[in-house]
Amino acid sequence: MTEIHGTTAPEFEPVREAFAKNFADGLEQGACVAITKDGEPVVDLWAGDADPNGRPWERDTIVNVYSTTKTMAAISVLLLADRGEVDLQAPVAKYWPEFAQAGKEDIRVSHVMSHSAGLSGFDAPTPEDLYDWDDLVDRLAQQAPWWEPGSQPGYHAVTQGFLQGEIVRRVTGKTIGTFFREEIAEPLGADFHIGLDEKHDDRVAELVPPGANLGTPAMDPESVLAKTFAGPNLDGTEPRTRAWRAAEIPAAGGTGNARSVARVHSAMACGGSVDGVRLMSEAGALRAIDEQIRGKDLVMGIEFIYGMGFGISGPSYPISPSERACFWGGWGGSLALIDFDQRMSIAYVMNKMEADLMGDLRGVNIVRAAYASLAG
Repeated sequence: MTEIHGTTAPEFEPVREAFAKNFADGLEQGACVAITKDGEPVVDLWAGDADPNGRPWERDTIVNVYSTTKTMAAISVLLLADRGEVDLQAPVAKYWPEFAQAGKEDIRVSHVMSHSAGLSGFDAPTPEDLYDWDDLVDRLAQQAPWWEPGSQPGYHAVTQGFLQGEIVRRVTGKTIGTFFREEIAEPLGADFHIGLDEKHDDRVAELVPPGANLGTPAMDPESVLAKTFAGPNLDGTEPRTRAWRAAEIPAAGGTGNARSVARVHSAMACGGSVDGVRLMSEAGALRAIDEQIRGKDLVMGIEFIYGMGFGISGPSYPISPSERACFWGGWGGSLALIDFDQRMSIAYVMNKMEADLMGDLRGVNIVRAAYASLAG
């Protein structure tokens, strides 16, 4: 039996049991889970190995969480919106004039936040890597939308973070990694990084690739799905490199653990502030669940409800019984949920990746156990 480390409030013992079962069923190598309620940690668990050589997963182990990073990029934009520095309904070109090329003058910041800007991938030739920020945002500024912006959602798997990040850079003069660190992570004491300093490398867990690349599917090469994933052929080994870790890839390259994710999200769940640190107003935090668009996602192929930077729990993806809850997850299995009604945040992070973008039940079972704990 894998030893489970950390603490659990008595009423949340079902979460410990669900976490331990993932290991007992052979589904994990190393993982962690954290839950906050009313801003207080009620679950903080970790277990297993940080790499195939048996290095233990420690309390301060961190790992690439892929698209769970999107929640941090979204909160950065929401913070600026709450300060009045970004109007979510304004055209992106208000802040980034070059973006108005190729018929994009009316694309709003809200379209970027809700995966409906029509820019879910890069036009050919696609970039060989994701490390040249100026080149990547120039490409996005020059290309035309693949569908009418605001008409349908289509998961902006990698591009969303560059679009958000350039808005942040134009408004603040800082990269999104620097802005996030100075305005969110450091004030909250959250060990999450968009662009990782090499001094942290010895704490990073090694991802176990899923056996299927996040690359171009075997289908019509002109489909939105195929074009979205026609960029760098990601296979899960990228975060082993210093280049990937150092790069600011706001939609996929963040490094942290469940505790740090839950900590940032606890401020949102508690109305914009936690432990005397106010990120934004309650109204500003609730913008995360301000529905922007719903419908069949052109990339993921399922019915989905998008708010401002988050998926909204609902009939198409009923991850929470609460009326006011939002979530996001990352390729491989990481998952995060913010419940405004319960003032609760839930985060699950692991290093053994699953290939399915939406079908990994390890984190979902953790969420179910959390709600079972609330129900007694």
